[in-house]
Amino acid sequence: MKYLPVLGIITSSLLFSSQACKAKGLEDVPFTSIKKVVYADTNTLLNRKIIDSLDSYYAHEVKRGFNGSVLIGSNGKVIYKRYLGYANFSGKVPLDEFTSTQLSSTSKPFTSTAILWLHQNKYLDINLPVNAYLKNFPYSNITVKMLLDHRSGLPDYTRAPITRWLSKLPMYNSDIQSQLASIKPRLLFKPNTKFNYCNTNYALLGRIIEEVTGIQYKQFLKELIFDPLGMNHTFVFDPRDDYKNRILSISYRANWTVFENNEQDGIYGDKGIYSTVEDLYLWDQSFYQNKILNNTTTQLAFTGSSPEMKGNKNYGLGWRMYEYPNKQKMVFHNGWWHGNNSVFYRFIQENSTIIVLGNRFNKKIYDQGKSVYSILQAIAPQNFRFIFNPEDIGGE
Repeated sequence: MKYLPVLGIITSSLLFSSQACKAKGLEDVPFTSIKKVVYADTNTLLNRKIIDSLDSYYAHEVKRGFNGSVLIGSNGKVIYKRYLGYANFSGKVPLDEFTSTQLSSTSKPFTSTAILWLHQNKYLDINLPVNAYLKNFPYSNITVKMLLDHRSGLPDYTRAPITRWLSKLPMYNSDIQSQLASIKPRLLFKPNTKFNYCNTNYALLGRIIEEVTGIQYKQFLKELIFDPLGMNHTFVFDPRDDYKNRILSISYRANWTVFENNEQDGIYGDKGIYSTVEDLYLWDQSFYQNKILNNTTTQLAFTGSSPEMKGNKNYGLGWRMYEYPNKQKMVFHNGWWHGNNSVFYRFIQENSTIIVLGNRFNKKIYDQGKSVYSILQAIAPQNFRFIFNPEDIGGE
C-alpha cells in the first residue's frame, strides 16, 4: 500500500514506473507482462482451410486497393497474419512486423483505458466536471464521463476548427484547451442529451491525464500500457520527436501520393498512436486477464451510454459496440486519419479478434471486419458464433 500525498489517496495497484513514481513520490511496483503473441498450430486441417480462404479473400482485397497488415486471433492464439503491400511505396519497402502504423481513432480506447485506470484507482472521478481537472475549462456542466462517451456537445476541432491556426508549428492539446477557454464556442447541444462523436473530447482527456499524473500523455501510456504489455513497436506520435530508430509506415492517398502531416498531427488522445497488429493483439488479450483494468471497470467501459441511439449500435466509454437482445456483444473501434484506416473488432464472449491496419486510404477496409468474420463462421461455426444483423457494419 502506497500513500499518494499529492492526491491524498491510498491504492494497492500502482503501475507507475520510474518517472511517474518520481513525479508522485511512489516506488515501482512489479507488474506481470504479456511479452509475446501466441500462435496456433497452422498445420491443422481446420486452420489450413481458414488460412487458404482468407488468402483468397485478401488477394481480392489487394486488387481493390488494400495495402496493410492483418491479424486474426481466436481463443488467445493467432490463426492468421499477413503483411500485404508497402510501408514505403516509392522505395518498395514492404510492411513487416517491425513497421508501426498510425491507428487514428483506434487510439481512443487507449485514452479511455488510461482515464478509467485513474478512476479505478481513485486518482480522478469521471463523474466530476472537467473543470475540476482543467481549471480554465469554461463549461461547468460537462463531466469527464461526457467526454468519454461523446455526450459533451463540444464542437469537433477536426471538422469545425475552433479558430484558425496561424502558426507553422504543430498544434497541441494545450492549444485546444486554451482556445476553448478564450473563445468558448457555442455547444452543439445541451450536455448529456445525445451522442455526437467528437475528437475534441479525447484531446481534452489527454490533457486531463497529464494534469492528474504530472507527466506527459505519451510517457504515461508507455509506462501504464505499452511497456508492461511488451508492446515494443507502439508509441504516441509527437512531431517534435526523432523516429530514426523506428520504422513507420508512410500515409498514402488512394493514388499513392503521400498524405503529409499537418498542424493537427500534434494532437493526441483522439488519434496519434502508432502500433502493429501483433502489439494490438497483446493489448486485446490483456483485457481477458484484467492486466490493467479490473472486471468492474472493464464492464463499465463496455456498457452503452446512449440509450436513445437506434438499432444495435452504441458507444460505451471509449468503445463502439453492437449489442443484441440475446446478450451477444462485440466491442470495437475503427479509425481514419489521413491515409490510415484501421479495424479493431473484439468478439469478447468467444475471445476472437480481427485487426486490420491500412496505410493507403481505402474506405472498403471497413467491410473487412464483417466479411472476414463471415468466412471464419462458415468454416468453424463452433468457434465463431456472433450473428450480425444484415445492416450492421462498422465505419470510422
